[in-house]
Amino acid sequence: MIKNLIVILMTSVLVNNYVLVKFLGICPFLGVSKKINQAAGMGIAVTFVMILATAVTWPIQTFILDKFNLAYMQTIVFILVIATLVQFVEIVLKKYMPSLHSSLGIYLPLITTNCAVLGVTVNNINDGYNFVESMVSSLGCGLGFLIAMVLFAGVRGHMEKCNPPEAFKGLPLTLVAASIVSLAFFGFAGVIDNLFA
Repeated sequence: MIKNLIVILMTSVLVNNYVLVKFLGICPFLGVSKKINQAAGMGIAVTFVMILATAVTWPIQTFILDKFNLAYMQTIVFILVIATLVQFVEIVLKKYMPSLHSSLGIYLPLITTNCAVLGVTVNNINDGYNFVESMVSSLGCGLGFLIAMVLFAGVRGHMEKCNPPEAFKGLPLTLVAASIVSLAFFGFAGVIDNLFA
């Protein structure tokens, strides 16, 4: 059991990283990764929403949608739950961390439409995880999102000091750097596979 949970966690963080491998949640990844503190704040907020969303959507799917043959309502119900949770996070950040709330700006409400959050909740159901496995998977996916955000913010900080060719300035250089960081995460697949062999 513990071994299985560790594999799920490590796989979610490194091998199946939602940003760098599955390419979900690219909007905040590119938009809020200019400064490390903003990237970390966004990563923590997304992790919190992923865990909360899974804690709410898994029981809804299992005890309501599946029980009453309403599985076709999954996407709509999950989006409504995620939107509600994001509003809750926004209220908490505005009250207790106003500087982080103002620095995240428009990107905080965009967590509602962050496909990484919806993807985690749906994939936990599709992968057949029980509640505990779903929560561990969500924690891993959130930590993977946080790691990707902070790593890429560091890369972008170094990119500001370089003088690339005119054709690569701005978004093209950012996308090339993101693809290189993404390639680095593909190397973890073999490590996790052989971790408990």
